[in-house]
Amino acid sequence: MNEIFETEDGSKSLKSLDFGVSYHSKHGAVQETKHVFIDAGLDFRNQSQSHIDLLDIGFGTGLNALMALQWAQLNQVKVNYVGIEAYPIHLDTAILMNYPQALDEGDKLDSVFRSMHEVESGVTLELDPYFSFEKRISKFETIEDKKAYDVIFFDAFAPNAQPDLWELDLLQRMYDALKANGVLTTYCAKGQVKRNLKALGFTIEALPGPPGKREMTRAIKS
Repeated sequence: MNEIFETEDGSKSLKSLDFGVSYHSKHGAVQETKHVFIDAGLDFRNQSQSHIDLLDIGFGTGLNALMALQWAQLNQVKVNYVGIEAYPIHLDTAILMNYPQALDEGDKLDSVFRSMHEVESGVTLELDPYFSFEKRISKFETIEDKKAYDVIFFDAFAPNAQPDLWELDLLQRMYDALKANGVLTTYCAKGQVKRNLKALGFTIEALPGPPGKREMTRAIKS
């Protein structure tokens, strides 16, 4: 079960009552996503290339996907998005999220956001000339993609809630899924997580975190 709450920037988020953690920072869902994933991930990786292959761990409320679509439109870079989600939220809950309005594109993004939640697992939607979308309903541990992605948004629940998602086995799958010079970005700055990433061969960058958080992590497959 999930509980809806409003974050400090006016955008909504969910608290998982099963895991005891929220999907986004209470200081602002939109500003956290922009800082951690859009700015530190897509903006950083964009090097005048024609397209970016993006893996989102996990799809969650759909905010990462919606903001990636908006970024693709603004930058006119084709983003091929794949979001993995083991526990999809109900459509009725998704509709209550105010992200299209929070991004100042309510009329434009409402139907797109609904489609993201309604589409069946494994079906690819061309939501925009600059954005293709696929959602896979499966556990993160099933990922077997090899050298397929330029960017990974690693947005799993925090290590204190789901520690197995931050251990070597799953992070190895992330390393294998990235192309050379691919980027993994996450809000987490826990020391053991950074050591695990480094042990796998990532180059680690400690970056200033979003509001309310001192630090975040960017890992590059060098």
